[in-house]
Amino acid sequence: MPTYNKLVRDKIPHIITSSGKECQTRILDPEEYKQELRTKLREESEEYMSAANDQEALEELADMLEVIRALAEVHGANAAQLDKLRADKAEARGGFQERVYLIDVDEA
Repeated sequence: MPTYNKLVRDKIPHIITSSGKECQTRILDPEEYKQELRTKLREESEEYMSAANDQEALEELADMLEVIRALAEVHGANAAQLDKLRADKAEARGGFQERVYLIDVDEA
């Protein structure tokens, strides 16, 4: 019997039981939840980095976005508030569309 000990999407236990298998789960307390979301973001990021093609990369990005939205809620914001913060930063500092790569800054 495999042991996972990791945060999973809400419907995963139902998917497992509807396939005739059994699983054990528990509900995390708020601090555990925040830590497991951080762990999940790292996991999804690693999966994105090892994606073999564009479709796999997009699926991993979608997973990361789901985790990021959950993290925003943990930190007291909803997806719309997070997107406004993103847009405000893009307005003030720009985005990444122009592919600018900073080499160095002469402080003299």
